[in-house]
Amino acid sequence: MSDIAAVRPAPNEYAPFYAKYVERVPDGNLPRLLQAQTDETLNLLASITDQQSLDRYAPDKWSIKELLGHIIDAERVFSYRALRIARGDRTPLPGFNQEPYVENGGFDRRAWSDLIDEYSAVRQSTLLLLRSFDDAAWERRGTASDNEISVRAVGYIIAGHDRHHIAILRERYLNAEQTA
Repeated sequence: MSDIAAVRPAPNEYAPFYAKYVERVPDGNLPRLLQAQTDETLNLLASITDQQSLDRYAPDKWSIKELLGHIIDAERVFSYRALRIARGDRTPLPGFNQEPYVENGGFDRRAWSDLIDEYSAVRQSTLLLLRSFDDAAWERRGTASDNEISVRAVGYIIAGHDRHHIAILRERYLNAEQTA
């Protein structure tokens, strides 16, 4: 496993928008951190019932199922970016608008257990991809959403994006139930 995966990306390796995600990731070997995060997230998701998975903390907010669907979709997009850039593809990659993804994802119609399985499968795929990168791949840069980004930064964004939304799940969805 590459030692470069343990080096936190510098601010010039990603757009300022992503700093809120990168800052959430502790220091350490990124693939190992992602594996630990996966186990923690899966334990939390398993504690949520089918009925709870349809909860929203406000009428105009995503359901828990939609939140998890968004995490899954975003990780797929970020992993694709990491793959393309790591392989030396210099083609600029477009941004993505999360709203149509959630609106058209049909997440609320799906079984909660299927979404949990999909999260696990996507994360395992991400881990296998990231573990395959050598030092040169981790340091490669490309363009995504009109900004330069390194593969290492994409990996940290994946971890931080997950942490961001799981924190929202804990604070806004699950705490609301505990205080109700």
